[in-house]
Amino acid sequence: MEIKMLSETLKSSSYPGRGIVIGRSGDGRYAVTAYFIMGRSENSRNRIFIEDGEGIRTKAFDEGKLKDPSLIIYAPVRVRGCDTIVTNGDQTDTVFENMEKGQSFEESLRCREFEPDGPNYTPRISGLLHVEAGKYDFSLSILKSDNGDPAGCLRFTFAYDNPKAGEGRFIHTYMVDGDPLPSFEGEPERVDISADIDGFTDNIWRSLNEENKVSLFTRFIDIETGKYETRIINKNC
Repeated sequence: MEIKMLSETLKSSSYPGRGIVIGRSGDGRYAVTAYFIMGRSENSRNRIFIEDGEGIRTKAFDEGKLKDPSLIIYAPVRVRGCDTIVTNGDQTDTVFENMEKGQSFEESLRCREFEPDGPNYTPRISGLLHVEAGKYDFSLSILKSDNGDPAGCLRFTFAYDNPKAGEGRFIHTYMVDGDPLPSFEGEPERVDISADIDGFTDNIWRSLNEENKVSLFTRFIDIETGKYETRIINKNC
């Protein structure tokens, strides 16, 4: 698979929806992740990211304008020991709780499927970074309808051992803007990752569609020590 410039991939669609990037910094020192949200409706755009312990949570920017919180208010990021869980919905809690019971990342999502927001049936995308004793691997998952048919759920998990420096994988909910919105297809895209968290964060934020972007979270985790740096950008501030 050809490596793509992350900025160009983001610019190629006005509405990739919600997206997860996971990989390794250019200098090889850091496990890297990013999660962004976009919105077309007033309800979807009325959000911010806030820190919540070692993770983050979505919150209504204007509580008076909040209509239906069921699919937009959740914890996208939670930390469980050496694991950082990143998802586009409340399945973050499902992964956390089921892994606590001894299930694997893939097993923990067997009880979930795509979002009940027909006709889009938005895919649930999830990621897991495991950093321990100087070693690093990650996984990505997508649960989506069977080509728009909610009678079937397609489940794909992709695992990456010892990721290469300067590379990442990018998965997002929609291929392009549309009505209904077409779900992501194929393997997570292979993209470049810079070594600097501020450059990485700025690159993503500037590349997202100005009208539709809402919030961005990025994190660099030192693979040797487990210490991390986080950045959050909210369009509503």
